[in-house]
This record gives sequence, structure tokens and C-alpha cells, in this order.
Amino acid sequence: MESPKKLQDIKVAVDAVIFGYFDKKDLQILLIKRNIEPFKGGWALPGGLVLDDENLDDAVKRELHEEAGIKPDFLEQLYTFGNVGRDPRNRVVSVAYLGLVNPSYHELFADSDADDAQWFSVNKLPSVAFDHKAIIEIALKRLRTKIQYQPIGFNLLNEEFPFSDLENLYKTIIGQEIDRRNFRKKIMSYGLLNETNNVKKEGSGRPGKLFTFNQEKYKELEEQGFYFEIK
Repeated sequence: MESPKKLQDIKVAVDAVIFGYFDKKDLQILLIKRNIEPFKGGWALPGGLVLDDENLDDAVKRELHEEAGIKPDFLEQLYTFGNVGRDPRNRVVSVAYLGLVNPSYHELFADSDADDAQWFSVNKLPSVAFDHKAIIEIALKRLRTKIQYQPIGFNLLNEEFPFSDLENLYKTIIGQEIDRRNFRKKIMSYGLLNETNNVKKEGSGRPGKLFTFNQEKYKELEEQGFYFEIK
């Protein structure tokens, strides 16, 4: 006689890898300081358990608001993590998200089960709780790939920006030098930048023109089968 099957006792959580970019600095990741066990006092990605009556997207947005006081400009599902033992309390499957924000437009405010919320350079991250190091590594790999075929990088810039900021952003995220002349030629050929009447003075050189990203133009081209590519 077969023994009765054991009922599942699995909880579902969401975790968010939120990237930010400060002008001419390293790429940043948002971490929160936990004020509950396990890993109390340690740094972790913002996130938590999904409520019974809550959609996944709503859950991650709620957690980001509660633990860091932010609303990402770009947010998408990244990967599902469900290794046994990833959470010492329960069997927990986490749906991870990748998000982008411009830190200049977001004032961090830790609440809920977080004592603090801070930006950390991807090159100088502290030790993080659970399996969050693996989540961050996959998110960084996805970002470095995705930014080369979809113009999500504009979500990290100010509304108006000099072209040099765009160059520095891509160089920082990809983690290698880029051919500046070819990069500019390709970006400008897409017609996705609107030149403004404003300029920004940088160093001893002549002031640089400021641009804005034409989101409507990109959507129009995308519907026509346009493929954004910088390499």
C-alpha cells in the first residue's frame, strides 16, 4: 500500500536587485539592513514573503516601498531561486526581480523589517544574507547583456544628460572600454536622442549639449521590428 503523499509546505517570496548609477561612479546596488532573524543586522536584498491575496509584481513593489521607500523606473522578473535550505526558517522559493532607478530622484527610507537602506558599489559589496550573492551575480550578468540590445540604461540617467554621461554609463555597466566614435555614431543613427537647448560645462573643455531620450520614438521603432544594438 502506497503511503500518503506529503502535502507541500512551500512559501513564496520576492527579492529585488535594484541597480542605480551616480554620475562617473561605479554601478550601485541597493541593500537593506535586516532587523529580524535570521541574519539580523546583516545586509540583504530588499524583499519578503508574498501575501496570500497578492500578485508577484505587487508584492515586490510593496516590499521596495516598505523597506527602502522607492519605486523603480524599470522592473522585470529575473529568475526563480528554490534550492532547499536557501532560507533556514522554511522551504522558500523566491522570484527575483531586476530593477533600475536613478538615485537622484529617490530618497531612501528604511521601514518595515529594515533598519537601514544604502547604495553599495558592485565592486565593494558587503557580505549578504541567504543566497543573495548568487542572485546579484545573475542580475549583473543579465543587466550587462540586456543593456546592449535594449536601451534600459536611460532609466539610470537624469532626464537631460550630456552624451559623455551615456558613454560613461555603458562603459561602467559593461565593465570595459568602448569605441567612443562608433558608439556615438550608432546611438545617434537610431534617432532616439532629442537635442535640447541646454548645455553642461565639464572641466576645461567647451560646454556639452544636453540630450533627452525619446521613449515614444523607441516604442514606435520597436513596433516596426527595430532591434537596438550597440555592438
